[in-house]
Amino acid sequence: MKYLDKYLTVWIFMAMLLGLLLGKFIPNWGEILASWEYQEVNIPLAIGLILMMYPPLAKVDYRLLPALLKNTKVLGLSLVLNWIIGPFLMFGLAVLFFADQPMYMTGLILIGLARCIAMVLVWNDLAKGNKEYAAALVALNSLFQLLAYGAYALFFINYLPAWLGIELDEIPEIPFHYLLKTVGIYLGIPLALGGLSRFLGQKYWGKTNYEQKFLPKIGPLTLLFLLFTIVLMFSLKADIIIELPLQVLHLALPLSLYFVLMFLLGFFISRWQKVPYDQNVAISFTAAGNNFELAIVVAIALFGLDSIAAFVAVVGPLIEVPALILLVRLAFYLKGKYYGHL
Repeated sequence: MKYLDKYLTVWIFMAMLLGLLLGKFIPNWGEILASWEYQEVNIPLAIGLILMMYPPLAKVDYRLLPALLKNTKVLGLSLVLNWIIGPFLMFGLAVLFFADQPMYMTGLILIGLARCIAMVLVWNDLAKGNKEYAAALVALNSLFQLLAYGAYALFFINYLPAWLGIELDEIPEIPFHYLLKTVGIYLGIPLALGGLSRFLGQKYWGKTNYEQKFLPKIGPLTLLFLLFTIVLMFSLKADIIIELPLQVLHLALPLSLYFVLMFLLGFFISRWQKVPYDQNVAISFTAAGNNFELAIVVAIALFGLDSIAAFVAVVGPLIEVPALILLVRLAFYLKGKYYGHL
């Protein structure tokens, strides 16, 4: 685990390269992976994401969650960052970088509205953030996503641009089952597995054995399946990345700015509010990450698989992975600077 962690940046870039090579040079690679899809869900990718998230969620002591949810300062900060600042910041960046390209704008807006419920647990864990707070914030984002994503999408795509004199293709109301499916698969399954592991492990092995023997054994799964997921994501869109490099680079600018700005806003606002480092990291990474699975599903459902909006949503996680791993390193630097040395 320490060896993997020490050279994680190297492994991630190697996984990206391997994915590109698989997608580019293995005949019919896309068709092979597509044959493993069920109801628009890629089974290998879903398995990778679920097993990647399982160890962090198995570490959570769920008995602490009710008390954590009473911390209105942390919850309030997270809600403001995720559901007010984040969507408006992404909207502003979409207008700034793609004012004359409506479908690129639409794709970015859909990403900005899809708040993170999955990989934030990995980044939080790598940065030594509070696992219980991260789980609580992810659960809160999931609830708001179910309740608010459709209405937010209509507002930010159908109404706000029109008020500002910007032309975008209007979207129909987003079916609730799209939201329910993504939350159920990418949060519900690993959350259930993690909670069941904690309950049964403590019941039959005791808390000490569970935390000191079982958890260290499953810990490496997070990084291993993170790399597996990266290989799959890059292999699925290798042709797009290779054939449209300028568009990918163009998209990388607003997305990278978004990740960095949201993380720094979360960190320094939390620091100003005297939030401890481990909770600060949970808030900051929750604010910086996005639920690309939901954005991809909605973009494909509304505009089609070959649409520019779907292309933007697919490129998103390819930019997020290296950006967020660098932010993990930045978190440690900021910890040493503002919270004392590691």
